[in-house]
Amino acid sequence: MRPVPRSILPSAAALAVASLFLTAGAAHSAAPAVVPAPAVVPAPASGTAVAAVVAPDVPLANVKAHLAQLQSIATANGGNRAHGRTGYKASVDYVKAKLDAAGYTTTLQQFTSSGATGYNLIADWPGGDTSKVLMAGAHLDSVTAGAGINDNGSGSAAVLETALAVSRAGYQPDKHLRFAWWGAEELGMVGSKYYVNNLAATERAKLTGYLNFDMIGSPNPGYFVYDDDPTIEQTFKDYYAGLSIATEIETEGDGRSDHAPFKTAGVPVGGLFSGADYIKTAAQAQKWGGTSGLAFDRCYHASCDSSTNIDDTALDRNSDAIAYAVWNLSAATVTPPAGTVFTNATDVTVPDNGAAVTSAITVTGRTGNAPSALKVDVDIRHTWRGDLVVDLVAPDGTAYRLKSASSSDSADNVVAAYTVNASSEVANGVWKLKVQDTASSDTGYINSWSLTF
Repeated sequence: MRPVPRSILPSAAALAVASLFLTAGAAHSAAPAVVPAPAVVPAPASGTAVAAVVAPDVPLANVKAHLAQLQSIATANGGNRAHGRTGYKASVDYVKAKLDAAGYTTTLQQFTSSGATGYNLIADWPGGDTSKVLMAGAHLDSVTAGAGINDNGSGSAAVLETALAVSRAGYQPDKHLRFAWWGAEELGMVGSKYYVNNLAATERAKLTGYLNFDMIGSPNPGYFVYDDDPTIEQTFKDYYAGLSIATEIETEGDGRSDHAPFKTAGVPVGGLFSGADYIKTAAQAQKWGGTSGLAFDRCYHASCDSSTNIDDTALDRNSDAIAYAVWNLSAATVTPPAGTVFTNATDVTVPDNGAAVTSAITVTGRTGNAPSALKVDVDIRHTWRGDLVVDLVAPDGTAYRLKSASSSDSADNVVAAYTVNASSEVANGVWKLKVQDTASSDTGYINSWSLTF
């Protein structure tokens, strides 16, 4: 990731306050599997809704093997893979050879910066609608100080392995897939700016999205999602919701990596980030693990950014998230018609006078926000309904009270239809029914619930 002048970086104290805020035969990772979305049940005669596309696992071992090669290249070429150095060209040659062998059409785009020749590597997967192009990319250069294995071997290796996963799967998406590895990012996004500036306006208009991955294996990682295009952002949030991992909005690298030229040109952008030299707060360490009071990557732009400067779990999760986004954002999109019902009929026990429990529904295939009269059908079996507090929780965490507890409400069960003004919420995402029993001596369970869009 491109450095930001120290004069405009906040102090460590200010940061702490501000931060409170694949395949057979390959070794599969130990990270949790993505939880399948609940059933999507169309309303009678209303058409078919589209569930999340199942993407392949991206083997951590394969991503790590690419990183080992990048480390070896740096070691053999003066310790780095920086623009204009032999280590960078060797890195490009390594990635290009892998893609050529996998059936991609590759192009080396040359440019000049600081008196040296630079290279962008562009790889197109045959097929798909070439009037609708989804791009995913990462910068391949390091700074001169070191091998740049997290910054940005991690993003480069994960994008490469995702591209190879496309080939292994023989994936034929609706959209045309294009992958890119940028040169001279560390000098000010030079390569990606050159690409965008030299792309004809008609070609830019074909880009439905650009996904950027710059530092995704930080040794003291956070899980940050770009808050740019809402659909791309929600796609990544959906993936992590399936792992029950809370994410935060990415702010440290905003405008400092290769998505910036695309965003300036009006292309929808998004991406992932695991943190650079900002300091992890106590709240973040409690949420994600790791060590509070230390940088997400203490070796950022330093000689110690080597093969040992990687958190395997973060690298694995983020690599799988890339594949999830590429598969889901490149697949055919069909907006379910009005009246489509999304249902979860899995029983969830509500503990007597205990903690709140939730049942989740993943809404996909919608466009824009939820309706102003979102219908919520609830079927909760309980021997004293007056004990229950019931909320609808939107994908962004906003809770809408459906039912409060009442000592005078002695009937059994909550079988009711509620209407919520959810027009301020993005429709796609993980919605939850939250239920809590606030008094003792009665038991029950969530039998089923539904959302009608």
